[in-house]
Parts: sequence; C-alpha cells; structure tokens
Amino acid sequence: MQRSFTIATRGQGLYEFTREVTAWVAGQGGDGLLTLFVRHTSCSLLIQENADPEVRTDLRNFFQRLVPPTTDPSMSYLTHTYEGPDDMPAHIKAALLPVSLQVPVADGRPVLGTWQGIYLFEHRDAPHQRQVAAHLLR
Repeated sequence: MQRSFTIATRGQGLYEFTREVTAWVAGQGGDGLLTLFVRHTSCSLLIQENADPEVRTDLRNFFQRLVPPTTDPSMSYLTHTYEGPDDMPAHIKAALLPVSLQVPVADGRPVLGTWQGIYLFEHRDAPHQRQVAAHLLR
C-alpha cells in the first residue's frame, strides 16, 4: 500500500506528522514495515523526541551553526549560491541526515517509542509544500 503525505512548512524547523502517518497505518491494519521517503533534496526525515519542543529548537540551532548560510564567511568556498544563501546549506544538511525512514508496524500501529515522533526537517527559509512517499509492506 502506498500513500503520499504533504507537509506544509513555514521555514526552517522540524514539522511533526506522526498523527497523519499513524491514522493511515491504522486504516491498513496488521503488521508490516513502513518506509517513508521525502521527495526533495533540501529537507530530511527524522524520528525524534516529541515531548519537549526545546529539542526541536536545539536541533535546528545546532544544524544552523554546523552549516551556516552562504553569506557566512566560513562558507565562502561554496559555488552553488544562485538560489539563495540557504540553498546549498540545505543540500548539505540533507546529505548529512536521512531522507528515508523505516518503522516496524504491529497491530496497525507504528512501533515508536513513548516520546518518539516522525518529523520532516525543513532546511530552507521559505515556505514549501513537501511530499513524503509512504509504502507499507505487509
């Protein structure tokens, strides 16, 4: 079974879509393996804590410091700069982080830990409509 999820972003940050995935998987029932794949080169997918919003803030800030915009002097070696100062850093972040996830499914529910959520990690400043392809194998 396959499905596509659309995640609307408002700039850099983590956007949880666990509820949407859980609802779809529940409608399929049974056991299996869920694969999620983001169809873009400037964002990523993560399974991360969903209890404390400071975790999302700290992750965003860490990756912003790790890979600053091309306007930062430390990034002057980059040549792909014509799509804006956040574009090439977004591609670098997406190269460092996963663009696909696999989650076991048991009794029609993703087997996630108590405080785990599924997130799209947007690396661009502008709003986007991101597509995540889902495949449930039973």
